[in-house]
Parts: sequence; structure tokens; C-alpha cells
Amino acid sequence: MKSQNTLTIGENIVVGLMLFALFLGAGNIIFPPLLGQLSGESLILAISGFLITGVGLPLLAVIAVAKSGGDLQGIASRVHPLFGLIFTIVVYLVIGPLFAIPRTATVSFEIGVAPFLAEGILLEKWPLVIFSILFFTVTVLFALNPTKLVDRIGKILTPILITVIGLLTIKSIITPMGEIGPSHGAYKESPFFESFLQGYLTMDFLAALVFGIVVIKALENKGVHDKKKLVKTTIFAGFIAVLGLSLVYIALSYIGATSIDEIGIQENGGAILALASVELFGNFGKIILAMTIMFACLTTSIGLVVASSQFFEKIIPKISYKLLVFIFAGFSAIVSNVGLTQLISFSIPVLLAIYPLAIVLMFLSFIDKSFDRSPIVYQLALLFTSFISIFDGLKAAKITFPVIESAFNYLPLYTQGIGWLIPSIIGGLIGFIIYKFKK
Repeated sequence: MKSQNTLTIGENIVVGLMLFALFLGAGNIIFPPLLGQLSGESLILAISGFLITGVGLPLLAVIAVAKSGGDLQGIASRVHPLFGLIFTIVVYLVIGPLFAIPRTATVSFEIGVAPFLAEGILLEKWPLVIFSILFFTVTVLFALNPTKLVDRIGKILTPILITVIGLLTIKSIITPMGEIGPSHGAYKESPFFESFLQGYLTMDFLAALVFGIVVIKALENKGVHDKKKLVKTTIFAGFIAVLGLSLVYIALSYIGATSIDEIGIQENGGAILALASVELFGNFGKIILAMTIMFACLTTSIGLVVASSQFFEKIIPKISYKLLVFIFAGFSAIVSNVGLTQLISFSIPVLLAIYPLAIVLMFLSFIDKSFDRSPIVYQLALLFTSFISIFDGLKAAKITFPVIESAFNYLPLYTQGIGWLIPSIIGGLIGFIIYKFKK
């Protein structure tokens, strides 16, 4: 009989598989095949760059949140308590019911269901309405009992997801569709850096910050309450999750890289997977792809509803967890039918504004013992970062300031999408000097 605060190796692995499934949404499945097609003979360099940011950053986020006890608000409050509350609410809303959760249903329908429906039916609104109701009903059934989340996702949904992706991968290795071709576009000149940026832009880092609380709660429900063991087990789960993600990314990018001879170059990864699935398995391939997308989106939806509900229950104790589950699932079902395009146009600028701030917060949390968690270091680093990130968000919202943009173009890495990096370092160093002077 295992002692309290201790999980078996098998239980640790299941927790890691749960986290892996929570991360693996439709976007994670759709992008690697496109990377494979475009990088071609530079595939190894490209996938290496992508893994550093697309997998490395989320792992660091899991570690940071684990060390803070699953509390993103606690980390953000090192800047200022009010900032901590507002920033965390914005992160949970944008990565949850205002964007990511509704999208899980829409993407599931478009890739997993729509290909099987007649064109006439697709012109009607009711198929998506019925599907979204069913989709979020299943989400609610899983989310209502988070104590069983590890068993239900880690032991049931994840193995199904791995099996269907494995079928595609093994078949593509045994009977490849063709040879790996030449590199295209930006991947011809700088495959590593282009993929490095694309991994950064997946924004899985934010999902890692949100899912941290889910893992901590799941472990507590399993009887792990000792803080050191919570941190250790959460980090172990993070390594299992990113190992799984890495293998999936490598496999799917290989499918894309070897597909050009048969299906040609496609505009997006969804089209590549759809055509490659049929090429490898015939019409049965459509079913395999549908299952992959549906289960990937479902696990992400469940995880985001659970995380959002757990967070808002903490800051609004008068509203029960179960009621919050229904609120977030119901709202997401409505949005997935009537307002997703508008919400995406709102959410992307907000994501671009807050994403760099979250990354700077995370990195500072690893080194803040060196400056005694002095708020001035956090404040100036984030202030300098926000000058660039907020401008990037406004630009994405079509609000432009040509004079400022011309000046920012001289910033190192600005045209590559990470112009905030040098200013954040400068701000942090100024804050550190002030901290040392006051000390």
C-alpha cells in the first residue's frame, strides 16, 4: 500500500499523459505537417527550432507554476497585487471561454464532422448547433468531477489519441508517400529560426500556465499534499507531456515532409492531414483524422473548462465550481455558433499583448531570489516589455502608428516578432540597479 503523498511510477506517468492530452489541441496537430512540407530537406533543423519554443517554453511554464503551487496569480502579484489579479483574469478569460474553448468545438466540427456531411446540410446552422451542444455536454460530464480527471483523460482519452496518431505515423513510415523534397519560402533561408518563431507563436506557454492548477489539484485529489512532492511530481508530469508532444510533432512533421509527391504543397496543415490520411488509409483515413481531431479538441476543452472554473471559484467563492463549469461550457457553446470570428479578432491582439509579459514573468520567477523578489525589477522589466507588446497588440487590431512602427523597426528582432526581448532585459537591469542602490 502506497504511503500518503506518494504516487507509483505508473500513476505519475498517467498524470503526465493527462497533461500531454490537455496540451495537444487541434492547433498542435495541424501545424507540424505544414512545417514538414515547407522545411523539406531542412526538417531536422526546423523541428529542432520548433521544439525549443513549442515544447521548451511550456515545460518551463509548468515548472514555474509548480514551484508557485499552481498559482499564476501569485507569480503575477510579485509585480503588484492588483496587476496580479487583473493579469490572471485576462489570461484565463482569453485562453479559456473568450477564445480557446469555443474554438475547440468549431475546429472539431470543421475537420471531424463537416467532411462527412452533404454540402446542402453544411449551409444550414443546425448541424453545428447540435454538435456544439453534444461536444460541450461531454466536456461538462468530464469537468464536473475533476477528482477523476486523471483517470478519465490519462487512462481513457489519451491512449485513444496516441493510438490514432500512431496509426498515421506507422503507416507513413512503412509505406511513405514519397521522398523528402526541397525547402520552401523562409525555411530555405533560415529553417531553424523560422521554426523557432513559429513554436513561440503557438502560445502553448499560456496554456501551460493555465493547466498548472489542473495538475496541482489532480495530485492533491490523489493524496499528494506535501509541497516538495507536489512540485517534483508536477515537473515529472511536465517532462512526460513534453516528451509526448515532441514525438507527435516529429511524427506529424515527417508525414508532411514526405507527402508532397502525392498531394502537392497545401496551404495549411489541416488540408495536408486530410489528404495524407486518405492517401495512406483510403476513406478510413477520414475516420482516423476525425477521431484524432475530436479527441485532441475534447481533452483541451475539458482541461480549459476545469482550469477556468477552479480559478474563478477561488476568486469568487460564492459561485460554486459546478455552476462555473456550466457557465463556461454554455457560454463557449453559444460563442462557437455565433461569434467566434469576432472574438478571434478581439482575442489575438490581447494575446499578443499579454504573451510577452507572461514569458518575462516566468523567467523572472526563476531568478528572483537574486534580487529578493524586489517589485521594482518585475515592474520595470514588464513596463519596458509592455511598450512593445501592447503596440504589437494594437497593430494586430488594425490600430497603427506609422511613426512609432518606423522607430520600432530598428529594434533587434522586432520584425521577427520578438522585439520586446531586448527592452525587457534593459528594464530588468535598470530595476536591478535601483534595487542594489536602495539596498
